[in-house]
Amino acid sequence: MKTQTAANSSRILVERAILAKAFAGRVVAPQPQMGSALHFAQEREIFAEGMSAEYFYKVVSGVVRICKFLVDGRRQIEAFHIADDIFGLEPGVEHRLSAEAVSDCTVIAYRKNNADRTHSQDLLALALQSMVRAQDHSLLLGRRGAMEKVAGFLLNWVKKTHGHGTVSLAMTRQDIADYLGLTIETVSRTLSQLERDKVIDLPSTRQIRLRNLDILEDLAA
Repeated sequence: MKTQTAANSSRILVERAILAKAFAGRVVAPQPQMGSALHFAQEREIFAEGMSAEYFYKVVSGVVRICKFLVDGRRQIEAFHIADDIFGLEPGVEHRLSAEAVSDCTVIAYRKNNADRTHSQDLLALALQSMVRAQDHSLLLGRRGAMEKVAGFLLNWVKKTHGHGTVSLAMTRQDIADYLGLTIETVSRTLSQLERDKVIDLPSTRQIRLRNLDILEDLAA
């Protein structure tokens, strides 16, 4: 029993050392309750698959992607998170997915054990929100054609970011492709076709203006 206890203690210390190394130099300011603000530069890893799930996170600014890297090297993006979204809240002891900064971002890291004792109802609500987002993504992937998927993505992103007819994208075309289960060439061709059909305008690589929402909704239906 003592040997097992010592082994467990050693494992916890190793995990905390790994976490401390991962967060080195990223703490912006301690929060008054139980969280710490962390800043991650664009494309930096926030946590990796298999890392201890001792913490979960809230986005303060920027965009975060949740993804999984498959054995053949492909990347599957499960979700994009923006300000006020919670991510990394998982039932197990290890993260099943990875989280990365799409843009420069600031997040608040909360220790899961502390939150379990004081905010159980809030955590349940967040878990249900995550389930709804996963269902929405499954429905999006289940659409048959690339046009349906891209149209659905644009409508969902406008709704999520409270846009007014203009979609500002932090993510790249490759990110969108990996989220929709398409190739980057297919995403680019589909956006170009939508522009030719005068459904959208592409004033820049990261901006999309929605010209005809009715047609876009018909395409996504």
